[in-house]
Amino acid sequence: MCGIFAIFSRDGEPIPTQILHGSKHSLRELAYRQSGKHRHRGPDSTGVYVNSLEGVAMIHERLRIIGVEMGDQPFVSEDGNLILVANGEIYNYLELSAEIAKKRGSYNPMSDCHVILELYQDYGKDLLQYITGMFAFALYDRKTKEVLLARDPFGIIPMYVGEDASGNLWVASEMKCLVDTCSKVETFTPGEARFGKVGDFKTCWQFQQSWIKEVPTQTCELSLLRANLEFAVRSHLQCDVQMGALLSGGVDSSLIASIATKIMRERDPNFRLKTFSVGLRDAPDFQAARSVAKYIDSDHKEIIFEIDEALDGIRDIIYHLETYDVTTVRCSLPMLLLARYIKSTGIKMILSGEGADEIFGGYLYFHKAPSYNDFHEELVKRVRQLHLSDCLRANKVAMAKGVELRVPFLDTGFVNHVMQIRPEDKIPGPLNKFGEVQQKRLEKYVLRAAFADNYLPDEVLWRQKEQFSDGVGYDWIDSIRRVATSHVSDQEFSAAALRFPFNTPTTKEAFYYRCIFAEQFPGESAARTVVRWVPRLDWGCPEDPSGRAQAVHQVNKN
Repeated sequence: MCGIFAIFSRDGEPIPTQILHGSKHSLRELAYRQSGKHRHRGPDSTGVYVNSLEGVAMIHERLRIIGVEMGDQPFVSEDGNLILVANGEIYNYLELSAEIAKKRGSYNPMSDCHVILELYQDYGKDLLQYITGMFAFALYDRKTKEVLLARDPFGIIPMYVGEDASGNLWVASEMKCLVDTCSKVETFTPGEARFGKVGDFKTCWQFQQSWIKEVPTQTCELSLLRANLEFAVRSHLQCDVQMGALLSGGVDSSLIASIATKIMRERDPNFRLKTFSVGLRDAPDFQAARSVAKYIDSDHKEIIFEIDEALDGIRDIIYHLETYDVTTVRCSLPMLLLARYIKSTGIKMILSGEGADEIFGGYLYFHKAPSYNDFHEELVKRVRQLHLSDCLRANKVAMAKGVELRVPFLDTGFVNHVMQIRPEDKIPGPLNKFGEVQQKRLEKYVLRAAFADNYLPDEVLWRQKEQFSDGVGYDWIDSIRRVATSHVSDQEFSAAALRFPFNTPTTKEAFYYRCIFAEQFPGESAARTVVRWVPRLDWGCPEDPSGRAQAVHQVNKN
């Protein structure tokens, strides 16, 4: 996991000296300065490639996870014609390396992402059909002056593109690198690749699956579901550094920690996974996390925070997140404190449970789904917007402290398997909406049932969904809402629609976050990269994203 940055001249000609903040900058100086705004993503090394005559600069901020000694980027092909900066992990790189070795006679990858360079030499822009993982990359072909940009199917890895006043293309892992130089900024679409010369890009690959447009009819086989998740976790364990796992006490992170422990003990029976949870002193999640830690015999650490300590970081977290979405800001402040502690222990990679709620229908408002079709369509919407909420939060908060976060539930193969399961097997609630009474089921019932045999304590396996911002302590949401609201007068809020005609804030809390965002990321194009996370109001759900706002929520006491 790293940070990537690139500038590509519109016409393949040199880019003149730039004036930025009153100072002259060469292309190299400009690129290095702007990439420095997300250098926290790559604390281990900074690699620079500049071709001033062709107007190309490519920078890689590296966090060394795989190929620690050999994997520094940018990667350059042996003939010097291909240059690559890539961020993420290619989980099938060993299989791909074996295939490349057969063709080349021998091949030792410098790191997992190095296979992208080799695959381009064999397949050109069609290489995307061969790789599996979480990724965002920019590849420059000097012979043709063409650029290939790509992002993984669900946007686990962030990437933004911008255009300056001269029409030059800018690419970065984080928007903060672009907003003061580009008049246009946009989120690069997940599950897409674009190829061509600057100014003449064409989409050359899109992630397509039948479940995106059709309601599936496949019944759920619990044994197959279990095997697919175990395979996904296994693929996510490859790394050359210390690893750990987040353990909130919810079923998602608990299952990932349990499965990872079982797999690692195949190699070392004495292995103990390092697990971490965060919360206020009376957090509902702590008791459940302790129960799981004892059950799987992990080396567990609780990070207890004070409300004021987290509130101090509101401006910082909006800067790191690059969003003003209320639920994302609420969730991220405790997680930032947790990431800082994890980094201090020397751990560079952590596993987490993000994605399960989107593919299984785990949010409490899914109890309000009016039909099977509506339920599935909402799942598809949530999956396609992961890059704007959960993936954005998980990646940017962890990387703010130089920690890579992996999400096995969003393994491409596993998502495809789960999203092909018919909605009647996944929908929660006491009734289906066709008037037939069914046994009352918790959200994510099939996931829980698939792992009912010796994976987790029953009190955790069958525990109701508790959203992270609630689970760290019920006082947290109440406090951050109260403090944010106190910063906004009635007069200021009455002019919200005039000041922010796009995504107009509907609460004082939202208005406060939006004001901070506008200060840090000025311009309408930056504001338009944000989509607010709210439950389905047309299903009769309250607008507040907290799970406690849903009628089905049950109070979990520590």
